[in-house]
Amino acid sequence: MLSLGAGLVNATAQSHTSAYVTNVSGTVSVIDTTTNTVFATIPVGIFPSGVAITPDGTRVYVTNIFNSISVIDAATNMVVLTIPSGQFPTGIAITPNGTRAYVVNQFVTNQGNNTVSVIDTTTNAIVATISVGLGPSEIAITPDGTRAYVPDQQDSIISVIDTATNTVVTTVPVRGTAGIAITPDGTQAYVTSPGAGTVSVIDIATNTVLATISLGTNQNPFGVAITPDGTRAYVTISFPNNFVSVIDTATNTVVATIPVGVAPNGVAITPDGSRAYVTNDDSDSVSVIDTTTSTVVATIPVGVGPVAVAITPMSPTPTDKEQCKDHGYSKFGPPAGPFKNQGQCVSYVEHH
Repeated sequence: MLSLGAGLVNATAQSHTSAYVTNVSGTVSVIDTTTNTVFATIPVGIFPSGVAITPDGTRVYVTNIFNSISVIDAATNMVVLTIPSGQFPTGIAITPNGTRAYVVNQFVTNQGNNTVSVIDTTTNAIVATISVGLGPSEIAITPDGTRAYVPDQQDSIISVIDTATNTVVTTVPVRGTAGIAITPDGTQAYVTSPGAGTVSVIDIATNTVLATISLGTNQNPFGVAITPDGTRAYVTISFPNNFVSVIDTATNTVVATIPVGVAPNGVAITPDGSRAYVTNDDSDSVSVIDTTTSTVVATIPVGVGPVAVAITPMSPTPTDKEQCKDHGYSKFGPPAGPFKNQGQCVSYVEHH
């Protein structure tokens, strides 16, 4: 396997983040990415699917297939609200300013439900419903927050939503779309096509296909995530070979292939780019990939049928006792916190 340096930070620098994994068994597993252990298991709705975290790391939104969204307080890892949603919500993404959550409501035979619900994260009310193509499942939002991209599997298009007006402004034809991720600079979108065994690269400025990357005959790519420096795209290949393909985004070529568990699906990358977390649906586990060596360095048991994964932003740790005062202790998350009171926070500073 090829070693990938590409400006990624050594694993020792990665800390203070948590990975939230949805399990079809009705729970969310919370992984401390420093120790790669599950430190919380949260009951949510029936068949949780998508997961997204607000930019400030305080709230986790989970779509439950049977028509609801669970909102988790990341400090306590408890569900604090359940929002009624459209029919069969799956993918979810939150705008960079944290004010809106966009939820994909997947097509169901004889129900004609192919929409995106827009949730105001302050009131947690649905403020708009947008019709898209047939069979939407995932969604990604540009870094500037102006556009949302929704792959529509049955129509073989990507619906492009103007988030200012919440209307579809154009569509991009791409065969049998599934997962999608947008580069950190907002110039390109990478879209997986399971039926075709390809990844399409979309030019955001022109909404045209720039390149089509073949991942091999009879391969079925699903999830995709891009490193924070934009140099690599990680694509899960669910069947038949159960691996992750790593794409060099400068050349749009596959530079590494990494075996993981059975039926890999979701993938997310830590904020420092040092690790990729991959859900293995049929193995009930999460594979942790070192992005420098392109090797699996840990396999974490989670709930039954893990689907999606999202990782919190870097959370700070207290370095001075003054930071613990005036309710300051409440802002610190795992692995240092959450602290129940100022005394716990002060004790942490004294011993670290």
